[in-house]
Amino acid sequence: MSMFTVTVADIVEETPDIKSFRLVRTDGSPFDPYPAGAHIDILGPTEVLTQYSLCSPPHESESYVVAVKRETGPRGGSAALHDRVRVGSELQISRPRTLLALAEGADRHILVAAGIGLTPMLSLAFALHRRGQQFDLHYFARTRAQAAFADLLESADFRRDVHLHFGLTRDDQLSALEKILADASAATHVYTCGPEGFMDRVRGLAEPAVGEDAVHFEHFEAATPTATGSDTAFEVELDTGEVFEVPAGKSIADVLEENDIEIDTSCREGICGTCVLDVLEGEPDHRDNCLTKSERKAGDRIAACVSRAKSGRLVVELP
Repeated sequence: MSMFTVTVADIVEETPDIKSFRLVRTDGSPFDPYPAGAHIDILGPTEVLTQYSLCSPPHESESYVVAVKRETGPRGGSAALHDRVRVGSELQISRPRTLLALAEGADRHILVAAGIGLTPMLSLAFALHRRGQQFDLHYFARTRAQAAFADLLESADFRRDVHLHFGLTRDDQLSALEKILADASAATHVYTCGPEGFMDRVRGLAEPAVGEDAVHFEHFEAATPTATGSDTAFEVELDTGEVFEVPAGKSIADVLEENDIEIDTSCREGICGTCVLDVLEGEPDHRDNCLTKSERKAGDRIAACVSRAKSGRLVVELP
């Protein structure tokens, strides 16, 4: 994956455990505009590659802004960014890519976020406001002090489209979500990001109203084991005719790389979508958090870093 160098121009403590980092190109050139909802890979001080949503206005080329929540996971990428990165530090980042794009033809957009899940919603809100399209941004947090970018949301040009929900109980949160989605039409599109349980509630309420293809989401966590197939060996055939065995305990991506077949990967957890390949034949056993329900049902794409096969062989097309 192609990476380039950026310099940290500013760091803001948004909440006690969330910092935002404004990045500029080290060579002084502007960034290209990016699609709303995009994310980038950041190679931090501990050489851990982690994905973060861009939350600055997509049309602005002077800088990128990402927000990083300190996590206690084993890889430690976020903690290193919090503790070891200073203004003037240099980082390696990838070019933006998106799994959370704005739908065309929607009559209304409802953005629903909780906690750090606000970050991709911010770029969507900036883009929708610039386009003059109708939207509402609903943000849930435990307290205002724990709400990232609260000052920005309360002063933004689109502040009238922002609805803040602080300190709600689980039952109150569910009632609020029901009201938010009560008047969603078949032409409405819903976007959500946040903790897994929160997104499940949003999707459960939204999908009957707008259809599962009109509910868009982004995960920050690796997929939970829900696969129905067993972790047994299978064959992967490339569109070039080459065939390789994928044993238990190794992924398609692992096997291809071992055989000098180039394939882009990033998170290795089924979140970012970098390694998704087209499936020409066979039945995938999806174990990712990046494909939509309709994509999984279609069975014509697979996340090569985590997913496996229910059939004895998968035929895939290399990009």
